[in-house]
Amino acid sequence: MTLNKVVASAGEAVADIPSGSSLAVGGFGLAGIPWFLIEGLLAQGADDLTIVSNNCGVDGGGLGLLLEARRISRVIASYVGENKEFARQYLSGELTVELTPQGTLAERLRAGGSGIGAFFTPTGVGTLVADGGLPWRYHPDGSIALASPPKEVRTFGGRQMLLEESIVTDYALVRAAVADRAGNCVFHAAARNFNPPAAMAGRVTVVEAERVVEVGELHPDEVHLPGIFVQRIVELTPEQAARKGIEKRTTRPRNPQEALA
Repeated sequence: MTLNKVVASAGEAVADIPSGSSLAVGGFGLAGIPWFLIEGLLAQGADDLTIVSNNCGVDGGGLGLLLEARRISRVIASYVGENKEFARQYLSGELTVELTPQGTLAERLRAGGSGIGAFFTPTGVGTLVADGGLPWRYHPDGSIALASPPKEVRTFGGRQMLLEESIVTDYALVRAAVADRAGNCVFHAAARNFNPPAAMAGRVTVVEAERVVEVGELHPDEVHLPGIFVQRIVELTPEQAARKGIEKRTTRPRNPQEALA
């Protein structure tokens, strides 16, 4: 019998995620985020969640929905600039936030999925990332309630590097362009950002796929994420697959003369 990891719905795929879980979530901004798995988790009701993601969505969209519903207690991220509610909760002492350099975050996830406990990197040497003191949580009065600890720094090849621990989460939620029924995944363009390392880091990884094909239809050279990392797949409808958003649409006035050239 061919292995088949497809489940009936996003709700079913996230039904067993308990309160207090840690989740790695793919995407960058709103590109490549698992829209429907996030909404399924919102409807499911789990809270006190630790989220590991490049960012935490936007006001009214993506992970921002869980944030607004007070389902998230801690975030490990590298960018938080598009979400006013995120900033409000962080600065008022309602949310613990571990800001991490973007490349370091990606490598912490990849290393966790590869069974590597920690690694040395030059990123952050000579800053609060290495020395400690970054505010992870504030008191309501604005004073620091919890600060980052200092990290071990050693010299390799004449260059100072700091020790970063890998990340392994209870679950991972990701979005793929194509997946076969065994979980082998292909990601499109910018969606191949944090989705593969997030998927690798989860003990239980759930994929929402824009298209699901039979095992054997994907050439091995096409596969960005092997199915060994995936436990559940949700097949999106064409209407769901077409739903994609961006944080901001920025254009400039068009010069009529340019249009005629």
